Amino acid sequence: MSEALPQIYLARHGETAWAITGQHTGRTDIPLTQLGERNAVLLGERLKGLTFDAVYTSPLQRASKTCELAGFGAVAKKDPDLMEWHYGDYEGLTTADIQKDHPGWNIFRDGCPGGETIEEVAARAQRVVAHLRASTLSKALLFSHGHFLRFIAASWLGLPIVDARFFSLRPTSLSVLAYEHDLSEPVISLWNDDGRLGRD
Repeated sequence: MSEALPQIYLARHGETAWAITGQHTGRTDIPLTQLGERNAVLLGERLKGLTFDAVYTSPLQRASKTCELAGFGAVAKKDPDLMEWHYGDYEGLTTADIQKDHPGWNIFRDGCPGGETIEEVAARAQRVVAHLRASTLSKALLFSHGHFLRFIAASWLGLPIVDARFFSLRPTSLSVLAYEHDLSEPVISLWNDDGRLGRD
């Protein structure tokens, strides 16, 4: 792939208490765990030596703190479009909790009552991708959230929005969206990479 083609780095925020328990964390503004903070620093080590034309972060503290600890807090712009899915009535619940009353429920098919629709989340992701493609940025870095970054990936590739379900992401993982030969061939060149991060 040509070095001149744009690359978009995606960083999922570090671990939180609700990430450990599997609770849906949308707009609840909870902090990172100690491990999440340590891994955010390690993420910064992995990104050392790379130069970004722009850095954007969700304003929620689990993303903005990850950005800060990784060494990009001073240059990052907060973008509300990078916030996590608003889960509405399902905020704080696990998938198992929800499936007790709604057997077979799947968030990418069934959505969340009282929150954002699947289409509304997808529209935000499409706005982010459209902004990045319309810019002259050659390399950008985004700090955001697990479900939302999956919508970014689907949007980047031009896939149906429901296909976001295929792109699992671990806390503090790094992914890269790029192009194969030219701007007509969007690809994922790295996905869900947290292999060098610490573990408890």
